[in-house]
Amino acid sequence: MRQLILNIRPHVECRLDNFVPGDNADLLAALAQQLARRDGSVLYLWGEAGSGRSHLLHAAVAAAHQRPAQFIAADAWQTPIETDGALIVVDDVQATDAEAQGDIFRALIRARDLQSSLIIAGDAPAHRLPIRDDVSSRIAQGLTFEIKPLADEQKAATLLQHARSRGMTVGPEIVNYLLRHGRRDLPWLMAVLDALDEASLSLSRPVTLPLLRDIIKDATPAQTDNNA
Repeated sequence: MRQLILNIRPHVECRLDNFVPGDNADLLAALAQQLARRDGSVLYLWGEAGSGRSHLLHAAVAAAHQRPAQFIAADAWQTPIETDGALIVVDDVQATDAEAQGDIFRALIRARDLQSSLIIAGDAPAHRLPIRDDVSSRIAQGLTFEIKPLADEQKAATLLQHARSRGMTVGPEIVNYLLRHGRRDLPWLMAVLDALDEASLSLSRPVTLPLLRDIIKDATPAQTDNNA
């Protein structure tokens, strides 16, 4: 049974159309527009852990058709590409070191000449970021949105609707346990429900709390550490 559970781990494909907007409709519209801009502009998104920052950034790179796009995480820094028309996407800017901040500053300065654009995300407003002042001030000059998290009631309603769409019978105890013990971002929570449904069918077991605990417990670190 354990091997079956291990083979049905939650996986999230980061797309713009599977991010539940809640009160973020204007943000998503601005993000879609930024994907097409080649004017040196920067869009800054900030929000608390679990608000969906990383999901939106990965989705933006996936949606950047017909142009070079680069996703860079603070904990795996790469020098931004200097390619005409590129989209540079930087996650967790608050965690970047001095070298990375220098790279970001140069990318911001050169973006207009290269007809590039940037999307940057962090955990606080630009003026409160613990980074170089010249970098934070450049970021603050762009369009800024706070990612507004869904309330637990909104998450619960969305999860129940998602379960019904799969033909699952899910009691409130399942959803409540997910909200208390799972990650906070909704796409991951929905992926857990998908994995729970698949495990239930594969094992010919009903959807129960013990089965849900097995799914969450056996999720790999690579699938649980990206909770922004």
